[in-house]
Amino acid sequence: MASSSLFLSLSLTLCLVSSLCYAHKSSLTLPVTKDDSTHQYLTTLSYGTPVESAKFVLDLGGSILWADCASRTTPSSTLAPIFHRSIRCLTAKGPEIETHRWLSSLANPIDQDQPCQIPAENSISGKRVTEGELVEDLVINRSHELLFTCSPTLLLNGLATGAKGMVGLDRSRTSFSSQVFHSLGTQRKITLCLSSSSGIVQFGNVAHESQPGSEIFRSLTFTPLVANQDQTQTHPSINVNSVKINGKKVSFDTPLGGGAQLSTVVPYTTLQTSIYANFESAYLKAASSMSMKRVDPVSPFGLCFESNGVGSSQVGPNVPVIDLVLQSEMVKWSIHGRNSMVQVNDDVMCLGFVDGGENPRNPIVIGGYQLEDVLVQIDFDTSMVGFSPSLLTKHATCSHFKP
Repeated sequence: MASSSLFLSLSLTLCLVSSLCYAHKSSLTLPVTKDDSTHQYLTTLSYGTPVESAKFVLDLGGSILWADCASRTTPSSTLAPIFHRSIRCLTAKGPEIETHRWLSSLANPIDQDQPCQIPAENSISGKRVTEGELVEDLVINRSHELLFTCSPTLLLNGLATGAKGMVGLDRSRTSFSSQVFHSLGTQRKITLCLSSSSGIVQFGNVAHESQPGSEIFRSLTFTPLVANQDQTQTHPSINVNSVKINGKKVSFDTPLGGGAQLSTVVPYTTLQTSIYANFESAYLKAASSMSMKRVDPVSPFGLCFESNGVGSSQVGPNVPVIDLVLQSEMVKWSIHGRNSMVQVNDDVMCLGFVDGGENPRNPIVIGGYQLEDVLVQIDFDTSMVGFSPSLLTKHATCSHFKP
């Protein structure tokens, strides 16, 4: 009975804060699904005239919405090009162009009427193109005029089958999220709830504390967003001061260094090689003390165990608890079996943390699997990230959130 009440409460909350409910127009909630073969998270956007719907891969670190415009069944009659001479072109180019060089180019009449060329990147394959054209069209049931880049079809390589582009959610002025915030005139908040099947991403205001179901938002623990010194690193990042496994602090040979990125395009948390080696050793010791039996690893994982004999709990397999200690010993992100162990077959489960190599761009990237069934809120106005305990502690999952 308590479980059913919570499901109703969660649904009421998302309805109350969604722009799809008539009572509130200060937020937008989109559905999210997970592609089993690629582990990518996708949402569906409708755009153009006539309206067509397409799937797009979510990227927390992406700076723009880009699409394979040529894949439309019918060209959009409301699609408008953005010209090189426009201020919007300069804004979209951001730090990649010097203002005085852009102003100088306006003296050339040939350049003025050229389409605005904006680079687009497939952050999964690493492929980057420079010939994307910035355009504007009606998006999301023709309710928002948004800028996006029409990119070559080849950029789709590596995306989930049927995906037609990527939705960038970083804080840059022309990202999908920033444009939605501006269009709605709302708070710059992204609320994300991923699961192994379906979930939601919400842009804008959240439920008031007095509304039904809002206790899930009041349970969030907050930690500051860390500014990325490398301007090419646009993922939201948090500071991880230390790591504990079953309450015991892990000793690392090298500093954890910099912020830990949150990513929806990296499937499992990746750690720099030396950090991973210390982490794996500490986890194996804790697992052995719980009589877990190590078996040969299954790619891409480095540490795997027999499933037989491992008990289950409300929060997944009964395995060592991983605590990411944040700005103080009192603030931690606890990762239980549901988010730490991956069932690769009937007999084997593996630790869902992988070796990210000797010289990764970031020493710690918290992957999508670790974000599942956790309510995550990124508040660009306050530069804070909020996260809930695993929803499994409330007998719920993110698949119960409906737009």
